[in-house]
Amino acid sequence: MSGYWTGILTILSINIIMAYAVFLPVATGQLNLGGAGFQALGAYTAAFLSAAFGLNAWVTIPAAMAVGGLVSMAIAFPLLRTKGVYLVLATFALAEVIAGVILNTDALGGAMGLSVPDFLDYHVPLIAAVLVTLFVFYLMATRFGLTMRAAHDDDVVTDLLGVSVRGVRVAAFSLGGALAGLAGALYAHTFSFVDIQSFNASLSIYVLLYVLLGGTQTAFGPLFGAAFFTLLPEGLRVVMPELKTFIAAAFHQSGPLSPPDESWRFVILGVLTVLMMAFRPEGLITRSLIERLKPGRRTKRLDVAQEVSA
Repeated sequence: MSGYWTGILTILSINIIMAYAVFLPVATGQLNLGGAGFQALGAYTAAFLSAAFGLNAWVTIPAAMAVGGLVSMAIAFPLLRTKGVYLVLATFALAEVIAGVILNTDALGGAMGLSVPDFLDYHVPLIAAVLVTLFVFYLMATRFGLTMRAAHDDDVVTDLLGVSVRGVRVAAFSLGGALAGLAGALYAHTFSFVDIQSFNASLSIYVLLYVLLGGTQTAFGPLFGAAFFTLLPEGLRVVMPELKTFIAAAFHQSGPLSPPDESWRFVILGVLTVLMMAFRPEGLITRSLIERLKPGRRTKRLDVAQEVSA
């Protein structure tokens, strides 16, 4: 496999893990705009342990997950007292604080970043993304997953039924932080270098878009959203030259054509994002859509229709 496609698969795998890291708090009704900060924690934990102590990835990755999870748990108690837009701003501010601390810490390389000696091939983040996906699907099918959905749909009624809504949200936030730490550690070991500019506000916004536009009602949503928004720009890179040639031929233009401007890929991506938000505000993948697509449900409908016709 070419280096280009291994890079794409690596980025896709890390984006899927990050999407699920943000999805878990969102599934309880808590928007998290600080994903990049927690990913930076995991990346720099793995990079520092590998560079300073020579530890291999099988030690640094669990350590990065532990740091991400413990920091998330520690800040979840005061942070989750806020709601709505205030929680979004608080998580965003937290990510900026983490970035500022890393940027001003000489032991972490400061603005120069850190090199990571221990390298991992693309198949490691790919396997990790598959395992994380299976874990989240299993988690959402358990009693804990049902309480997460209940806290999202109506936290007042859920609290009246004896469920600790705050405890559920803290647990989901902590799990999300651990997954973000995993994504950061995989990034560090597969790209062999980390710098704080890679974990900026744009990353937090993109990851949250993966979840919100893919859908927050089922675990399929973040998977589809991350895959769609990661692969679409690369697909447009291939399609746009052909599209420009087709348009030129339609208008009877001859002669050599200059390559299309790369910025048009992101213009098209932005237009599609706005259209998706306008026509599918609940996300592309919803519970009702999954129910309609279940084979057993279609068979049952056919049986009912045959009984009625008979």
